[in-house]
Amino acid sequence: MQFLKDMVKEIIYTGKAPKPVASYSQAIRCDKLLFISGQLGIDVSTGKLAEGFEEQTRKAFQNIKTILESAGYKIEDVVRVTIYLKSQEYFKSMNILYEEFFRNHKPTRTTIIASPPLQDALIEVDVIAYRED
Repeated sequence: MQFLKDMVKEIIYTGKAPKPVASYSQAIRCDKLLFISGQLGIDVSTGKLAEGFEEQTRKAFQNIKTILESAGYKIEDVVRVTIYLKSQEYFKSMNILYEEFFRNHKPTRTTIIASPPLQDALIEVDVIAYRED
């Protein structure tokens, strides 16, 4: 397991994305991989959840993009996405907004029906990105 000892680990934080709501990092880079914690639809300018599902989804994706860029990655570097929806009823709308965000890029994805940590949160999204140096 020497390769694990040789990995460089860096905590990533940007004030341009929401502060973590608990004891975790916005993102951690391990060598070429970037792991971004679940992002809610929080509006950075107000610190509050956006109104409605579509706006929360757009904000969650924007927060991911902001963290990616702050670490030197881009959307095309995302290889894995996990989406947590509060209700199955949001699946179709989420797919439309997901395609707008990722366009022709198609990372792997899992969608789970679950309750995000904040009561009024309707979606949470986490990603893993990979970048060649």
